[in-house]
Amino acid sequence: MSGAHSFREQPFIAVDVLVEAHEYRGVAKAKTTATAKAATRAKTPVKAEAAEPKTARKAVKAQAAGAERFEGFADGEMRFFRALAKHQDRDWFAEHKGEYEEGWAKPMAALLSEVREAVDSAYPDCELGEPKVFRIYRDVRFGKDKSPFKTHVSGVITAKPRSKVTEAPAAFYLQLGTETFAGAGLYMMDARALTSFRTAVLDDERGGEVAGMLQKLEKKGFEASAAEELKSAPRGIDPDHPRIGLLKRKGLVVSFPTLPVELIESRKVLDWAIAQAKLSAPLVRWLVYNTV
Repeated sequence: MSGAHSFREQPFIAVDVLVEAHEYRGVAKAKTTATAKAATRAKTPVKAEAAEPKTARKAVKAQAAGAERFEGFADGEMRFFRALAKHQDRDWFAEHKGEYEEGWAKPMAALLSEVREAVDSAYPDCELGEPKVFRIYRDVRFGKDKSPFKTHVSGVITAKPRSKVTEAPAAFYLQLGTETFAGAGLYMMDARALTSFRTAVLDDERGGEVAGMLQKLEKKGFEASAAEELKSAPRGIDPDHPRIGLLKRKGLVVSFPTLPVELIESRKVLDWAIAQAKLSAPLVRWLVYNTV
């Protein structure tokens, strides 16, 4: 699959609220901290920016609480988001807001709700967070791009929720739009999580376990990546270590195999999402217990 709708286009985003997908790499610490504050506990709706209308805040709450049966998204060709990319103004969006809510935001909430219920049994020792649909409004305070809207819809289910969504491994993340992606894991680790992760990878038992998981997933079409990867071995670590590839990473996620476009408008995308989330569940559980 290639072109504007390839599900291999973008790196995994731990949470969409941090930055736009194409801005994630190299994001400044100040931006990460400031935008992360916009995310509250998984059961609490995201706080809106001061400039955001009250009606928009109500829509975010409705999205988070949406429990309707998932029947598919509006359009596999993402026409709404391609149009939004050309009309980055509030008047146009206000006129077409219903298309976004009915065709994308509400279906995303419904999909996440059903995925969470279906994959819960794959996490017998982990609590899954409440489904979260991210806001379409961009935080424009730090970037040069002042476009007010994201050109995608996205949502996440975290495992073992922590105070910040950014700190919890994602059991399932999906983004659909001009930039699309589906995957699971912890894309960007903070210093504490990274230290724990490397300690676990260095351990023969735990390190061998995660290496084996990745090998199995890669054979099934998954691809491993991270927010950042060192060019050389971390300080104090043997550059010839058998798992040096993992030790160089500052995060660990797997992107799912390609999602066929023809599934997006039907309930069949739910079956696809559940299958991939269950396959990646052992890796996410490993991350939960080895990044604390």
